[in-house]
Amino acid sequence: MGDDRARPLNETDVAGDPLAQFHRWLDEARDGVRVPEAMALATADGDGAPSVRMVLLKQADERGFVFFTGYESRKGRDLAANPRAALLFHWDALGRQVRIAGTVERLGEDESDAYFTTRPLGAQAAARGSRQGAPVGSREELEEAARSAGPGNRPDWWGGYLLQPHSYEFWQHREDRLHDRLRYEPDGTGWRIVRLAP
Repeated sequence: MGDDRARPLNETDVAGDPLAQFHRWLDEARDGVRVPEAMALATADGDGAPSVRMVLLKQADERGFVFFTGYESRKGRDLAANPRAALLFHWDALGRQVRIAGTVERLGEDESDAYFTTRPLGAQAAARGSRQGAPVGSREELEEAARSAGPGNRPDWWGGYLLQPHSYEFWQHREDRLHDRLRYEPDGTGWRIVRLAP
């Protein structure tokens, strides 16, 4: 029995613009993949020590890829010291991965404020009462801090980041393990597509 995730990925089938291709695949992932916006975010500190964790994509447009987190978290500290990162989307049900690498900068306060107001009240309280990644004495202490903080304005230690891509890679599963890998690289005026060995 064949693997229904296996399908060809040819240079003639993809969009010339990698953001357009990303949105094609994201739209397909939204039809059957739980939380298709979940992405692994890899960073490294000033000494080059790597770290990776899952975050949620909140926006992807011509500016780049947007996510939100605590500025004092490990990823926030990493990005302050080394403002480069990589993203990985893995949609197993479709046999697909997308890798994106680029430089990262903080979003402006107005944009972070605007997004914070759209968060559920419980999520606002959690962000206001929790310094992400800091040690806490107990679950009860954490819950009390969130209750005491309550929902409200965005705290100074929390906000958005924008990753501006300098490369994309689209990976498609093939049953014979000769997977298809197409990388988009800037060529000065646009993007060129390079096929990679699996």
